[in-house]
Amino acid sequence: MTHVEDELSSQPECWIRAAEEAAGHGAALPAAGERVAIVGCGTSFFMAQAVAALREGSGQGETDAFAASEYPAGRSYDRVIALTRSGTTTEVLELLGRLRGHTRTTAVTADPHTPVMEAANDIVVLDFADERSVVQTRFATTALTLLRAHLGLHTDAVVADARTALETPLPEGLVDCAQFTFLGRGWTVGLANEAGLKMREASLAWTEAYPAMEYRHGPISVSTRGTATWMLGEAPDGLAEQVRATGALWVGDGLDPLAGLVRAQRLAVAVAAAKGLDPDQPRHLTRSVILSD
Repeated sequence: MTHVEDELSSQPECWIRAAEEAAGHGAALPAAGERVAIVGCGTSFFMAQAVAALREGSGQGETDAFAASEYPAGRSYDRVIALTRSGTTTEVLELLGRLRGHTRTTAVTADPHTPVMEAANDIVVLDFADERSVVQTRFATTALTLLRAHLGLHTDAVVADARTALETPLPEGLVDCAQFTFLGRGWTVGLANEAGLKMREASLAWTEAYPAMEYRHGPISVSTRGTATWMLGEAPDGLAEQVRATGALWVGDGLDPLAGLVRAQRLAVAVAAAKGLDPDQPRHLTRSVILSD
């Protein structure tokens, strides 16, 4: 078993622990009504997109998500939350340095022995969800679960769905598809973006990701026999039928969307195996991006 397979399989247990610990981190996490930005790089940026949509959509305050390198200078927030598994990512550390003394910051990280521990005002350490794999799975979804629980939006059903996602066979023919499109709505747009990234990182697959209602404005043109379109969350009316009419494989599982992301992680590993690739050694990637001066 690869590191990434082992780590993605442990997600239900990680989510249970994160949900249990969320209340204890309340002072480090945003209060209702605060104006908040959530930042990250790569996978963490896509988790930031999901959390921002969840928080604002539940009426708990204006919330934006940015890649750490694209944080808008001069914009005012009550708190900035940085998601960083490694605690060493250059863009995150530089942003936290610029915000020091001006904006309260919180870092959510997996490693308590890294520079981010001194860079942020508040720290949440999820070391039990750290990973050996370059490809992120459980840290990202555990950080999202922590914040989802803080917002009062996590339930035991999410964990049960994750276990179903780990145990249920992937749809027949899915691994053999030549192209994959992931779709989301609201907070699941971030999950769709992350599913696409996992496929590219682990299996070098041709993947795209879009808001579901945007899919028909051009991207559907690539859908045909031998491709797959995967909806994370509830699909717009009529979309499944339109996709099937192209000849493409439609995937929609009725699980909580975060559990659906677990299935997409499994697909990435399965496609990598079919291609003879090692998902623990993704091409051109390292665990953390540390830029030289």
